[in-house]
Amino acid sequence: MEETISAIATAAGVAGVGIIRLSGEDSIAIAQRIFDKPLIGDRKIIFGHVKNFSGEVVDEAIALVMRAPKSYTKENVVELQCHGGSVVLREVLKLTFEAGARPAERGEFTKRAFLNGRIDLTQAQAVLDVIQAKTSTALSVAQNRLAGKTSKEICEIRQAILNSTAHIEATIDFPEDDLDDVTLAEVDKNISAQIDRLNKFLANRMTGKILREGLETAIIGKPNVGKSSLLNFFAKTERAIVTDIPGTTRDSIEEFVNVGGIPLKIIDTAGIRNSSDAVEKIGIERAKNCAQKAELILALFDGSRPIDDEDEEIFKLLTDREAIILLTKIDLPQVTTAAQIAKKIPAAQVIEISLKSGAGTDKLLSAITERVGKIDFEMSFVRDEREADLIRRAVKHLREAQDTIRLKYGIDFISIDLRTALECLSELTGESVSEDVINEIFSKFCIGK
Repeated sequence: MEETISAIATAAGVAGVGIIRLSGEDSIAIAQRIFDKPLIGDRKIIFGHVKNFSGEVVDEAIALVMRAPKSYTKENVVELQCHGGSVVLREVLKLTFEAGARPAERGEFTKRAFLNGRIDLTQAQAVLDVIQAKTSTALSVAQNRLAGKTSKEICEIRQAILNSTAHIEATIDFPEDDLDDVTLAEVDKNISAQIDRLNKFLANRMTGKILREGLETAIIGKPNVGKSSLLNFFAKTERAIVTDIPGTTRDSIEEFVNVGGIPLKIIDTAGIRNSSDAVEKIGIERAKNCAQKAELILALFDGSRPIDDEDEEIFKLLTDREAIILLTKIDLPQVTTAAQIAKKIPAAQVIEISLKSGAGTDKLLSAITERVGKIDFEMSFVRDEREADLIRRAVKHLREAQDTIRLKYGIDFISIDLRTALECLSELTGESVSEDVINEIFSKFCIGK
């Protein structure tokens, strides 16, 4: 029998309501030991008081009773809705432990939902994506995944492969029924169709990563070109200090922003220049490292000043990199032109912009959206590298099955490749997956979910 687990299910901090969640066969009995009203019936909402074992009231609360299998975990679940203060929640949580529950591990409620068959592994990970969504678009994609859209498509692909496997294995079991060329051609055609569907998942691999983690975007430039003003423009708040004093930003500042539904992880870096200040030099080195790792660079150059050695140093960082060049301060008399910048980095897009007046900002937002590409948010997405690797392996085995058909090798070899592809897809949905993988996935969840 699974132990009954308990945890605070709401975020830390002061709030109107805080929830203690229990799950397990004994959760109702344990909650009853500290709750002064009978917890009878199913899916009941009961007002009462949480009391300690001396009979003292710790808090008034509402108890929600959900009996198995009609709960999130498919186990008996009780949620105690208390006041949202951190002290009172810790006191109630401690009482649940004293009454017989044990502390829940990270993601253990969702892990039990998966192990008990309520959701598959793609849906379980979607729970985390819903919690961590940075934009409404990312939330919508995560909700589609949680609702089983990805699972449904993978299951359809598995069933189609399974149908072909059945044709092959029927002939192995009954050799008097030869597998004719027409049937083999149909199997080959079906495999090609499923490879195409799986490749669409892989084509969206980077899009899935961007929606979940944000497109890592570095703002670079020498001091006083408008980097911090650009961060504030994206964040729509005074996120970074803006002054006329060079070197104000000495360390990287990160902010998640929403550009057309696409989350950007914007990093405002220290101004790149020659400096003798030890602290500033560390910030400059970090700025260069950010530029090397970023998936997109926004490089700023001041149109009101001539190109100098510090600008030339930044041009070197942009060699063979995905960058959008911004010629800033176009509201001032211009000394450097877009044409001059374009000669330095011929492949880069140059946008003239004034963060003071807002001129050119629409072009910048459009350019970022174009760089990411048109996203069909209704499509299914590969969530992470684990899923991408499993799909790549499935495609590899399906191609090997096709090679076997075309080279007219024994049909038992076709069956082996198809079965191996099916195993990859089963691991993706969690029907066949190791305990270590499961533990690693759920260790990324918060406690209480």
